[in-house]
Amino acid sequence: MTVLKTSVIVLDCADPEPLARFYADLLGATAGPAAEDGDLFLVTGGAGALLGVRRDPLHTPPSWPLPEGSQPVHLRILVAQDALDEAEREAVALGARPVAAEEDGTRPDNRTTLRRYADPAGHAFVLAAAPAPPSDI
Repeated sequence: MTVLKTSVIVLDCADPEPLARFYADLLGATAGPAAEDGDLFLVTGGAGALLGVRRDPLHTPPSWPLPEGSQPVHLRILVAQDALDEAEREAVALGARPVAAEEDGTRPDNRTTLRRYADPAGHAFVLAAAPAPPSDI
């Protein structure tokens, strides 16, 4: 029998509260301290914890993108294709730093469908167009 489990990705940074609030605002969620860990803030949505942000006073922001072209662990945030520009404006207004944009050839207006950012603490995340739901024929 498998034991019931849940998981959450935790980002380390020197000051967790502002970073947790950044992601809460970006994801339309809430942020607050974990009940039994004053160094951990949880970003929580309707389905529960989405992300954790933990205090690490010795944290060094990651170097991204890596010059070798490898991709470190990052968050991929899916948005409707027609809302990608608006999601990008929101992310930048909240403090995200654009890093790169890639064209995959699927948009008729030639705008990119994959946009890479660094959050205010330097962690990588991507805004990507969500696949369209299958249509009934």
